Amino acid sequence: MAERIVDLLVDPAGDGMRLDAFLATSAELPSRSACARLVESGAVTINSTLATSKSERVALGDRIRATVDEPEPSPYPGGLAPNPYIDLDIRYEDEHLIVLSKQAGLVCHPSPGHVDDTLANALVARYGYGNLGLLQGEDRPGIVHRLDGDTSGLMVAAKSDEAQRALQDLIRLRTLDRRYVTLVQGYVAADEGTVTTGIARSPRDRLRMAVSDAPGAREAITTFRTLERFEAGPRDEGYSLLECHLWTGRTHQIRVHMRHTGHHLVGDPLYGRGDLARNLRLTRQFLHSWHIRFDHPITGELVEFSSALPEDLAAVLKSLEGRSMGRTAVGQEIVPQIVPQDS
Repeated sequence: MAERIVDLLVDPAGDGMRLDAFLATSAELPSRSACARLVESGAVTINSTLATSKSERVALGDRIRATVDEPEPSPYPGGLAPNPYIDLDIRYEDEHLIVLSKQAGLVCHPSPGHVDDTLANALVARYGYGNLGLLQGEDRPGIVHRLDGDTSGLMVAAKSDEAQRALQDLIRLRTLDRRYVTLVQGYVAADEGTVTTGIARSPRDRLRMAVSDAPGAREAITTFRTLERFEAGPRDEGYSLLECHLWTGRTHQIRVHMRHTGHHLVGDPLYGRGDLARNLRLTRQFLHSWHIRFDHPITGELVEFSSALPEDLAAVLKSLEGRSMGRTAVGQEIVPQIVPQDS
């Protein structure tokens, strides 16, 4: 890793300041907290003497030197390494867009803990930066909308900025039809319903979203149809299989809305109840993007695809067969499409 030397001279404005605060006044150095870490790591000297405390006061005329590590420039365009070892289940593609079915456990784009093992890395390996839309940023090539890492199923990617913009417009206009299948806890009495709330980041836990009426909350609309209900058992309150239709695309929307109704997603580690998930031997939330439908934004042709449940989710439904209270009319139509023939 390369190093960069930053030399500073304490002027009258800096006289008497804490060392970390003075360092942070320089445009060549990072935030105050990062400057404090530089001091703690032994990377700062005052008049050629090692600084030992971030709270040490500097004086007029002091010469401060900070040694900053500089990461080596990435050899890849956009800084994103191609990863050809990630399987891509492509269901459709043309010169403009891609429809794929994402496997559970695959994160859509780089984030803390995921640098080169994401869907974006796989798309770069297969198509190259020059053949993917970059409107979302060079770290999100091709990405139009996201699925949570542990959510499986269908999603769309774009091969150009034009297609990416057009697909995002379809989402904003609510004409890109995305439908999910989820198993929730408890007996959902209604055959269908609509949940309309605001959603914002939880003030208590920054990793979670929450239903909110705060000024910054964004409108979120989810409709659902009940497909099948399952009787309560000795260690649970029963389950309901639902199809959810997203009219908006807020972070964790279905998971937050189902929690709001009192019916947590089975297996949801963030919003649900892990003990019930273990009873069904499920290690992730039961949520699968099973159907997608839209008019191709460039050619105008209808694009429509379905994706059966992966093995882990199908196995859960198989284990509950003996507790079924029967399928609704729409369940009789949809469940045979989502349960693999050999499950």
